[in-house]
Amino acid sequence: MSALRVNNLYRYFGQLKAVNGVTFEVPHGSVCGFVGANGAGKTTTMRILATLDHPTVGTAEVCGINVLHHPAEVRRLIGWMPDHFGNYDHMTVIEYLDFYARALGYKGKERRERVQEVIDFTDLGPLTERFSNKLSKGNTQRLGLGRALLHDPQVLIMDEPAAGLDPKARVELKHLIRVLAKEGKTIFISSHILSELGEMCDSLLFINNGRIVHHGDAESLKNGSETQGGFLYDVQVDGDPQALSDWCVLQPTVEFLESRKFGGRIRINAESPTQVADTLARMIKDQVRVTEFHREQRNLEDAFIDILGRLEQGQPAVTPPPLPSSTTNASIS
Repeated sequence: MSALRVNNLYRYFGQLKAVNGVTFEVPHGSVCGFVGANGAGKTTTMRILATLDHPTVGTAEVCGINVLHHPAEVRRLIGWMPDHFGNYDHMTVIEYLDFYARALGYKGKERRERVQEVIDFTDLGPLTERFSNKLSKGNTQRLGLGRALLHDPQVLIMDEPAAGLDPKARVELKHLIRVLAKEGKTIFISSHILSELGEMCDSLLFINNGRIVHHGDAESLKNGSETQGGFLYDVQVDGDPQALSDWCVLQPTVEFLESRKFGGRIRINAESPTQVADTLARMIKDQVRVTEFHREQRNLEDAFIDILGRLEQGQPAVTPPPLPSSTTNASIS
């Protein structure tokens, strides 16, 4: 059973399809990054998972529980951290957390101990007497995380938690997320800072115009094997760089991408490192005078743009396999 399971999910706002047939799963204990431009459908999908919105068609489950049919049970399992949340004038940090702990049903000693545990974990100790609406952006996000963790949820849903944070605060947030993952919590996090998602996430979901266009790990995107079907290499040669280009033209599995001062950038269309090794060995055997070559990695922003470019050209997007057909849809008219 997955921590999050979404099947054929649609959400209409009038004629607008904010979510358009989204299907994915997130395993227990993993960190999944949710990536997309503004208006792509990220927040709407997350709000449905957090029981704050209803799907028009389709199903969404948290730990096997349908968010539409059993919202109260789902809320006990999730911690929801929106991109913006309200604070209260003249309420200190500790009063803020204590207020929400009371709302969650904690009482007496148990409540005080739970609030202190959250303060210690989020390093809010020095700020407990500060007014909650007078904190810096980074400390406000830590307070929001603390609030989301009060009831010790199994799943954290975080909408743009790193937005507006300075570099130090982003590093601290990233550390907290990895600690939570090591404790076995499932984290579903959206962000525009793709490089940081790649460092902290086990998998990435790309959404565009309400549709999932990629679901996989960050390394496959960096290496280029997901979006372009190959492996990228920078090759330097001794002598005329044109020799490399001429050789590539004769190879059905090699594409010359870009000329460089001492060689060029190529793509080897192969399904495994073994096939790549055979191609490179053939290059040497054919007397291309290679002095240096190394595997290239793209940043995730480039990978995302590549995927969108393929869609604009009418090429198929990389999508996850469909869920079993036995899954039924719930719809709201």
